[in-house]
Amino acid sequence: MMTGPFLKPKRKNPLARTTQPLLPPSTRSRKAHGLTLAASVGRFMLQCCGECGRYTYPAREACPNCLSSDLTFKDAPAGGSLLSETRIEVTSDPYFREHMPWRTGLVQLDCGPIAIVHLHGDCGGPGSRLKLSLQLDRAGQAVFFAKPVSETPHMEDDPQWREMTADPKHRRVLITDGRSPLALPLAQALRKAGAAKIFVGVTDRWKPFDQQASLEAIEGVEIVDLDLTSERSVQELSMDIGAKVEILINTADHVRPAHLFNAGAANAAREAMDHTVLGLMRLAQAFGPVMRSRGADGAAGAVAWVNVLSVHGLSNAPQFGVHSAAHAACVSLSQWLRTELRPGGIRVVNAFTGPLDTEWFQTVPPPKVAPKAVADAVLDGLKRGLEDIYVGDVAKDIEARLYDNPKAVEREAGQ
Repeated sequence: MMTGPFLKPKRKNPLARTTQPLLPPSTRSRKAHGLTLAASVGRFMLQCCGECGRYTYPAREACPNCLSSDLTFKDAPAGGSLLSETRIEVTSDPYFREHMPWRTGLVQLDCGPIAIVHLHGDCGGPGSRLKLSLQLDRAGQAVFFAKPVSETPHMEDDPQWREMTADPKHRRVLITDGRSPLALPLAQALRKAGAAKIFVGVTDRWKPFDQQASLEAIEGVEIVDLDLTSERSVQELSMDIGAKVEILINTADHVRPAHLFNAGAANAAREAMDHTVLGLMRLAQAFGPVMRSRGADGAAGAVAWVNVLSVHGLSNAPQFGVHSAAHAACVSLSQWLRTELRPGGIRVVNAFTGPLDTEWFQTVPPPKVAPKAVADAVLDGLKRGLEDIYVGDVAKDIEARLYDNPKAVEREAGQ
């Protein structure tokens, strides 16, 4: 029996026409994309004046207090108090008209500015304390969202919050590679989070593999044929379950060490590109269009595409140069995919990981990332509506150093 305020929507008649996806207003200034960066990784950042130290909002070219142009985005206190609220029942905006009523409020931030925010349904009235976050809306733009300071039952079911996230609860998920060490912990985490169905793709489905029994023992898991190196296999699966998939998690990988000057490097690169880059493209061409069209299917419509990538796609690891180059291509392809899926409100999430604690990275010194840690991070990112996730000490270190000095990261690679 369902509990909580969220009621699982009835599935539409498969012969009915899908509603045209609509997006909230998306016009932003270039300065405002500092908020977008913060929202994409789950940070609460505002412009802070380097001269007088005051936070400011909205994004500006100069400090409204001292007129200094030294405004940089910094982490800010995320607390605030609700000054007033309104429940919007009528609007001329096509997107919000489909989601009425919509609750908004005026919040006095602890760090100074006053902002208009989207309000969670469990927030109290004027005077109540709130916890704010920056969220990416369906158009991929940063907006303020306020929730109660303390957790409430079934908080994740709030309709406005679900519009800002990609929670797998009541949704159907495809994991592309059942032979990956990530498949089992991902399936377990998704099931625990309330996913309605979990499809797990396997090459040579009838050939036994290590995690098969454990995967099949999970309620709601269905093993399906999927070979990412075969366009026919990908297309056939898309025709079978494409209209059912609301979250796709691409775990395909092909790790082979190769020295650039060795004769076999070119063959290793072809294999890696076929499995990862071209595999991702085959998935995009087969599943992308129907997922984009199903972004308007209501509370349990298509919402997210997740690519699990090596952080060395952002900074090459010479001992795994082919692997790094393939994932660098996947990063670019993922950005392309993000642009193509945005009109449907589909969130493309990149989960960047350090070396996994698997046999292919035995020669790599610690710290390494346990597959379960990747699964937990992906689930957390979906629930919070993130766009870029960094998993493990190595990935987080590279993220920080790339933000500070990309050229230093390049010079230090392999040392």
